[in-house]
Amino acid sequence: MFNDWERELIESLRVARLATVGYDGRPHIVPVCYAYHAGHFYISVDEKPKRGPRVARVRNIEGDPRVSLLFDRYDDDWTQLAWVRVDGLAAVFARGDYAPAALEALRARYPQYGEMALERLPLIVVTPERVASWRWGEGG
Repeated sequence: MFNDWERELIESLRVARLATVGYDGRPHIVPVCYAYHAGHFYISVDEKPKRGPRVARVRNIEGDPRVSLLFDRYDDDWTQLAWVRVDGLAAVFARGDYAPAALEALRARYPQYGEMALERLPLIVVTPERVASWRWGEGG
């Protein structure tokens, strides 16, 4: 699904932006930690402080599974600019133990997750349907 430079960008970044559709139809965008594994993106609703037990991204996905993930690199040297947008469908699983290999991938990317009980926390799974991308020198 991804060409070489798109995959390299996705793997090199630490944070993506997850866009969901709010209950009122408005876009809702938040930064997320992620892992790409077996053709899906996995995002844990982890133990970092949140405003409530059911975060908006989970409620939004339950109401409308259409999402986008944006992976972008900015640099003052504009020849280094690049972005990849993945549009797809998301599902929320009540517990991360649904996908132990995905949790392994998340923990490999983020050592902070080693101390968190991701198995008992919600897990967002994004199935890509479409990819759009741009980088300097390739038009737009």
